[in-house]
Amino acid sequence: MIVYDKLWETMKEKGVSTYRLREKCGLDFKTIRRLRENENMETKTLGKICAALDCSLSDIAEYVKDE
Repeated sequence: MIVYDKLWETMKEKGVSTYRLREKCGLDFKTIRRLRENENMETKTLGKICAALDCSLSDIAEYVKDE
């Protein structure tokens, strides 16, 4: 499973709120909710987030083995 726990840590470190991320990336509220619930994301969306936060994919997502 892909989890986005690192996204929230990276946003906090960079002082970026969910509102600011939505504005910079053109994301809607539903996308933020899906990220919080670790649901599927398009790579295009993940790329926009990485560009907005000036980070790599490993700074916002990680693979966790299902138990």
